[in-house]
Amino acid sequence: MRTFIKAAKFFYAADTKEAGYLEIVDGKFGRYFKELPVDEANVIDYSDKWIAPGLVDTHIHGYGGADVMDNDWEAVITTMSEGLLSCGVTSFLPTTLTAEHDLLTEVARGIGEHYKEAKGAKIQGIYFEGPYFTEEYKGAQNPAYMGAPDLAEFRKWQDASGGLIKKIALAPERPGVEDFVRTITNEGVVVALGHSNATLEEATKAVDAGASVWVHAYNGMRGLTHREPGMVGSVLSLKNTYPEVICDGHHVHPTAIEILMDKAGRDYVAMITDCMRAGGMPEGEYMLGEFTATVKDGTARLDSGALAGSILRLKEGLKNVVQWNLATPEEAIRMAAYNPAVSCKIDDKCGQIKEGREADFIVLDEKMNLVATFLDGDKRYEA
Repeated sequence: MRTFIKAAKFFYAADTKEAGYLEIVDGKFGRYFKELPVDEANVIDYSDKWIAPGLVDTHIHGYGGADVMDNDWEAVITTMSEGLLSCGVTSFLPTTLTAEHDLLTEVARGIGEHYKEAKGAKIQGIYFEGPYFTEEYKGAQNPAYMGAPDLAEFRKWQDASGGLIKKIALAPERPGVEDFVRTITNEGVVVALGHSNATLEEATKAVDAGASVWVHAYNGMRGLTHREPGMVGSVLSLKNTYPEVICDGHHVHPTAIEILMDKAGRDYVAMITDCMRAGGMPEGEYMLGEFTATVKDGTARLDSGALAGSILRLKEGLKNVVQWNLATPEEAIRMAAYNPAVSCKIDDKCGQIKEGREADFIVLDEKMNLVATFLDGDKRYEA
């Protein structure tokens, strides 16, 4: 079946095409045309709207009451997957927390065996956030399960997942990090750095070994001082790496986000949510791993007052950075779709409008509000 999407703008990875028509053929992207190439055609009219690639959330723990660590793969491929379409997300990496080894094994196995059954946003891999972190910056993660990187342990998780683990996060000061990073990056797994008290020297060694992503920049990491740049200084100074950032206005001040974008580059910053199960849910108490978090006034917090993930929807982060005058619409869309995909080496499957790719895209109005979400060329959500 051949359909044409008529719109005012089309956001490609490398440029923005003005008013015209985007061809959709059998659920895949076709060509862009300035004028309709045939006299009679099936046209979906979004004349005053913008077309962008579906958003890609590469760090998300839960949504709509479901959580990856519940070890309930059905909830991940139904509640999370389908709910995320209302957030403009068409691809995501279900994200684990630091936990007991056998539980992580079962979570990896359940998702690995069933991820292709997802009917909503597509599961493009699994992200292991931990458990090789440091207690000083544990955040909402349980230090009882933290330790040094263990290649044999990781391979058990990877085998259980069927090779679906695309990214793992660790603290660069842990012993054995360089060999671990070098080995698994050579096997195609992305290593992220975070929940860490590392110095610039320690972080640099991990990056030189192959680490390339920073876990929610500024949060859960040693700050910048004039005598020791620490992890934040590493994020801002080590080039050609991808900082994640949570743009909800609670985790990071907009000015700090602007500094990050200016230093790391808007071609590298990857917007994520770090959303927990309370995303899209009413205020109240919710579990995040083994901890209770109170959701109120736009945040999720532990009893200590520390932030416990977020309840951000990626469509809101996209809109925020434009409203805060930190990025153009083109830059914001890149940071919420293409950059996250590239950072996790899944850009061959998602994150951009490209001929021959699955037609996963969103419709936005000029104020960056989500109007509709399409999956494989079919409208699956409408605001």
